[in-house]
Amino acid sequence: MSDQIPPESPESPESHPRSSPPPSAAAAHATAATATEPGWERAALERIALAAIHEQRAARRWKIFFRFAFLIVLLLFLWGLFSLFGTRVETGGRHTALVSLDGEISADSTANADDIDTALRRAFNDDGTAGVVLHIDSPGGSPVQAGIINDEIRRLRAKHPAIPLYVVVGDMCASGGYYVAAAADRIYVNKASIVGSIGVLMDSFGFTGLMDKLGIERRLRTSGANKGFYDPFSPDTPQMDAHAQRMLDQIHQQFIDAVRAGRGKRLHETPDLFSGLFWTGQKSVELGLADGYGDTNYVAREVIKAPDIVDYTIKPSLGDRVARRIGTSVGAAVAHTLVSAGRVVLH
Repeated sequence: MSDQIPPESPESPESHPRSSPPPSAAAAHATAATATEPGWERAALERIALAAIHEQRAARRWKIFFRFAFLIVLLLFLWGLFSLFGTRVETGGRHTALVSLDGEISADSTANADDIDTALRRAFNDDGTAGVVLHIDSPGGSPVQAGIINDEIRRLRAKHPAIPLYVVVGDMCASGGYYVAAAADRIYVNKASIVGSIGVLMDSFGFTGLMDKLGIERRLRTSGANKGFYDPFSPDTPQMDAHAQRMLDQIHQQFIDAVRAGRGKRLHETPDLFSGLFWTGQKSVELGLADGYGDTNYVAREVIKAPDIVDYTIKPSLGDRVARRIGTSVGAAVAHTLVSAGRVVLH
């Protein structure tokens, strides 16, 4: 008799794994099991409570968002009102009109030609204006901006011969500031004011020596022999220096002509007068660069005889300042890329 175990029959229940119930049946079974477990009611309530908390948090976030958006809209509305009515001038009869020119004269500062000229036109066009005081406290700046203001002052004086324009100097009226002041009927200073600096400069830097020490090679390609004029990373040439000097001399002569036209025979010309030197207010009166001493109140009260002062100075809104700053910054970057030369200023 053989000890070999016969193979299992195919129909043997052990020869096939037990089939799993359908997924739906398994889920129902699990649900039923969960429902029959102790504490399932508490778990369900916790899930409901957590869902409610999440909804409350979401609603709170939206509420904060809408409040913040409303605040922004309100600020923009108030900003627009300020921009619209902030420069309105209420006049009350005969008065002295005041326009202030403070800081560096440039297109991207408050002392720009557009704003100063606009304020001067409003002052001259007001029927109650007995005289205009242009208060200047500036070290100078752009010869173009200063020249535009000088031309506008001369035009307004010719158009309104009955309305005088006097300049009152604060701490400083130098270079481009004096370029503007020279167009006035009279100039009043403090004895300690700084006045003059009738000259032009163009500043830049040269890094060629440092580059040689560091072993840095400048790779500049231009179309045009002088397109890389005064590139700070390339050596300058006698031809460049001669051209730059001719240009500066021409602008300097324009400055001198404007001072002579404005001051006339009141000037006491000396070899140093147009050399770029500056003087105290007391010395400027001796040289004929100024006419006398006095502040804004003194000129309004004693010279114009209209002590009531109305300020016509344009005070740009925050948006205007930001827009101007961004626009001029981009323009300056483009100009620097294209020109790569020093900046000409009246300082």
